[in-house]
Amino acid sequence: MTAQQDAGKDTRVSPVRVAVVQFEPRVGVENLKANALAVEQRLTAAAEAGAGLIVLPELATTGYVFETREEAFAHAEAVPDGPTVQGLARFAAERDVYVVACVVEQDGDKLFDTAVLAGPEGYIGRYRKTHLWNTEKLWFTPGDEGYSVFDTRIGRIGLLVCWDIWFPETARIVAQMGADIICIPTGWVWTPPPLYDESGVCMAAYLTITAAHANNVFIATADRIGQERGAGFMGNSLIAGTNGWPIDRIAGPDEDTIIYADVDLTAARTAPIWNQLNDLHRDRRTDLYDQMLGYRGGAPLPR
Repeated sequence: MTAQQDAGKDTRVSPVRVAVVQFEPRVGVENLKANALAVEQRLTAAAEAGAGLIVLPELATTGYVFETREEAFAHAEAVPDGPTVQGLARFAAERDVYVVACVVEQDGDKLFDTAVLAGPEGYIGRYRKTHLWNTEKLWFTPGDEGYSVFDTRIGRIGLLVCWDIWFPETARIVAQMGADIICIPTGWVWTPPPLYDESGVCMAAYLTITAAHANNVFIATADRIGQERGAGFMGNSLIAGTNGWPIDRIAGPDEDTIIYADVDLTAARTAPIWNQLNDLHRDRRTDLYDQMLGYRGGAPLPR
């Protein structure tokens, strides 16, 4: 590269290595310590590999398939004062990383399926899952706090959980609120067949790809694997770029692995500008369909 070319290179970037963790936690209070150890080992491995943002699967420290409401409560804790969230906050501060996890949150007599974000400054915020899948409706209350985007030193981080990705409005709202990346802890269970296409990719992975493409935002999904009390899980964790295509690769259905992607999170802020005449945000016809969709979204962050 010539000096003239180097001088014209834009160095205003926010590079970060994103990691999504895929493994098999196990339900049951007798497995809580083993799950916590498995999470700590994988967080450590990701941090030592240079990750600055690490996403864990849905309910990674508790397992997923509860049999009774009493059992769900036995796995629950307060947010942010519970032991799991406090432990994640300490890890994030000690390692100077950001961590997205998902816990069973107890708030009085209510339980929520809650994603949490911790960083070098400690606990940052939470998102309570708004779309509940199957028997989740027997234990959890649908999220009651809406959607949020958290401004951090590495960029703007939005949170969703699992089944949310089937509802296009969720990723659209979070993207419109200014997210550079949407982090999604997931526990994608077996859906109506076929479970995978010929390349071994499930529909949920394609929904992630589509949401990233349609909103020009990075999306990091961390799924679990294995079977639990008759429920099978899909794997296929991935990190989608602002163009939708997976960065690195899509994890296999049964892999215990960590997927990495080196990205510039600020790239999401100009990605919606496709050409001289098309800007995804500007082209939206909110005058026609916002009332039909039933939301205005939160106040967008400045771009």
